[in-house]
Amino acid sequence: MEPDESAPLSPAAREHNRRMWDQRARNQQRFTRPASDDDVANPLTKVDVAWFGELRGKRLLCLAAGGGRQSVLYAAAGAIVTVVDVSGEQLAIDRQVARERGLDITAVEASMDDLSAFAPGCFDAVMQPVSTCYLPDIHAVYREVARVMAPGGIYVSQHKQPTSLQASVEPSPLGYTIAEPYYRSGPLPNVKGSLHREDGTLEFLHRWEDLIGGLCRAGFVIEDLSEPMHSKPDAPAGTFAHRSRFIAPYVRIKARRVGDAAIKATARVWVPGS
Repeated sequence: MEPDESAPLSPAAREHNRRMWDQRARNQQRFTRPASDDDVANPLTKVDVAWFGELRGKRLLCLAAGGGRQSVLYAAAGAIVTVVDVSGEQLAIDRQVARERGLDITAVEASMDDLSAFAPGCFDAVMQPVSTCYLPDIHAVYREVARVMAPGGIYVSQHKQPTSLQASVEPSPLGYTIAEPYYRSGPLPNVKGSLHREDGTLEFLHRWEDLIGGLCRAGFVIEDLSEPMHSKPDAPAGTFAHRSRFIAPYVRIKARRVGDAAIKATARVWVPGS
């Protein structure tokens, strides 16, 4: 396995993306708008009950999920919610909406790869929307989630698929082309005008061995996986929905935290290349 040459860039990437998400929140751009009145009135239709199960009273971490949507919906559904985000401006939205709606939400400014503010095993569940692409080292995120989660807890995370990050934004006569190498380090080139990417942020491609294998090595077992449907058959060429017909943009993973004894036992199993 190749070493993660991009890992030393984490502090610089973290600070750059913090500034960019602060700016996006101030400008009320995509993913920085709070939950609507209708959604809050019917939160169980918007949160992931199928994978999390009963939410009432569950200690839930909304990780890298600021912006006043996820934390608000899960709190309205009865969970005991803590939301963590690197962007103070995003968290300001969570705090404001929580006050307006009378919800008890704890907001903590921190990076998803440094959850040292929390004690081991203090959460029953973790939900994480698309965000791991903003740090070069996904393994650090998984290790931190494993540390703060109680054994048996559920971790639901969503990620940008590697192929989507490799592919061109605009179609060519032959379709969408693979423009970026799969084995690479460092941030991807910036793109403009694409709903698959966030202009101005630093984004990193994580290979499947990191997305899935890294999750298993951190102490989780994968119980389910889905690819959210964003395709529309009649979408105009070059749009988000059209590109999604050919390249799935996201993957959602349901994983369960196993005990330390199970982790040690798994570590003794031989795998090819070990």
